[in-house]
Amino acid sequence: MEYYQYEKKPRVLCLHGHRSNTEILKKELVHNWAEIVLEKLDLVFLNGPFLLPDKVDVRSLPYFAWFHADKDFKEISKFEECVQYIEDNMEKYGPFDGVLGFSQGAVVTASMPGMQREGVAFTKVPKIKFVIIISGAKFGGIEFGCPNLAANAFASPIGIPSLHFIGEKEIGKPNEEELVECFVNPVVIHHPEGHKVPNLDAESVETVIAFINKVKKIKMPLQGNSNL
Repeated sequence: MEYYQYEKKPRVLCLHGHRSNTEILKKELVHNWAEIVLEKLDLVFLNGPFLLPDKVDVRSLPYFAWFHADKDFKEISKFEECVQYIEDNMEKYGPFDGVLGFSQGAVVTASMPGMQREGVAFTKVPKIKFVIIISGAKFGGIEFGCPNLAANAFASPIGIPSLHFIGEKEIGKPNEEELVECFVNPVVIHHPEGHKVPNLDAESVETVIAFINKVKKIKMPLQGNSNL
């Protein structure tokens, strides 16, 4: 069996939050994360599949969602369409090494490796090797309901490297802490802010860079559609 080791930057699919878009997430990352971190990653930003026509920002840019939920987050709908949309774009613009998600995008991101492991989704793309989760939550957890497709996503611990950002002022902090427990040896950065892409202090920058350097060393079998 033939193996490779990363020589290029890890290619990362980035999923924004609910009522947001690619430009907002990109701006927040550029503003809050040091260039020394961002230059180590090949970031690709994707808008959610569902347009929110009543939500437009000051530049007339539309807002999007990844799935729909009731006010209590217990009834999740349009998730199958979301997963198919993401997988189609991963095929089109990949291969991707990892996925980064914020808020609703982080909820989706966290479920992706488990669905891929179970063989119910993302079977047409290379194995997801790591995730970066900012203000995430677990489907089927203390707050969120669980769509059928993700029913077994957290049935066993997720064994890929994961980097989690948890805000001390985050209303959903218990959700984030619950999600961390679903991963094997997670790397967790606590920050003093709330529900946002956090500013990285010097210590956090070192932690993120160490995480990136770790995932760059992952060896995986060559994939047929890899262009590395």
